Amino acid sequence: MISDEHQDHASPTGPTSPSTVTVDPPKVNDYNSFAEAYTAENETNLINAYYERPAMLALAGDVAGRRILDAGCGSGPLFAALRDRGAIVSGFDASAAMLELARRRLGDGADLEVADLGSRLPYPDDTFDDVVASLVLHYLEDWGPALAELRRVLKPGGRLIASVDHPFAIDLMHRQAGREAEYRYFDTTNWTEEWTMGGQSALMSLWHRPLHAMTEAFTAAGFRITVISEPEPDPAARELFPEAVAAKPRFLCFLFFVLQTDRRTTHHEQANDPTA
Repeated sequence: MISDEHQDHASPTGPTSPSTVTVDPPKVNDYNSFAEAYTAENETNLINAYYERPAMLALAGDVAGRRILDAGCGSGPLFAALRDRGAIVSGFDASAAMLELARRRLGDGADLEVADLGSRLPYPDDTFDDVVASLVLHYLEDWGPALAELRRVLKPGGRLIASVDHPFAIDLMHRQAGREAEYRYFDTTNWTEEWTMGGQSALMSLWHRPLHAMTEAFTAAGFRITVISEPEPDPAARELFPEAVAAKPRFLCFLFFVLQTDRRTTHHEQANDPTA
């Protein structure tokens, strides 16, 4: 079933109906509470290590010498891979505990900041050639402020490379659980899921939005969509996870986008343009 892939990605115990949450629910999306357990899971599993990250790196292509912002960098595995390929990388995350793990991985000299996606970011305008946003946008109800900030810090002609939960996979997961009346594909809806990793559990709050809502948010923020990707796992996964890949060599789990900002015309170009 397609929903299995989403469960593999997060190792949840299953989605939680809002009616089952207690009057005083625990804090949601608290990566500080299980940072080490999440990092250990994320490091080597099929869905993150051999599906999502390789896809992001493939879409980024040759990054040598490019300035890249890792938005929601977590403990830094994508940051490290981009840096190893010659990129000049900065990163931010809302979780101080995840950033502490990132510093252990990347060294004290790594450019890391505590910041919330959707708030004002601590970077000047037109700073980065690329932004990578790996599995972070689907935590937000409103993509507008976050995309506006990412657009602001990108240079003219820069790229935003993003991965999100695949909306078809999430919709099918709800249908298979009998929740299609509560979670309709064409609505933007919030749902919760309990993740258990390394004996620790955390309640995660995520937002489903249909594909057309995603593309409208991107274009409204001034991005042009250049790639929509539904990739295969990394070839190494066939040897490391033979049974899983043999059963499902292709599956829906995440959806990937490459978006580009419009290239703004400089004053010099305007002065030399006979049509200006």
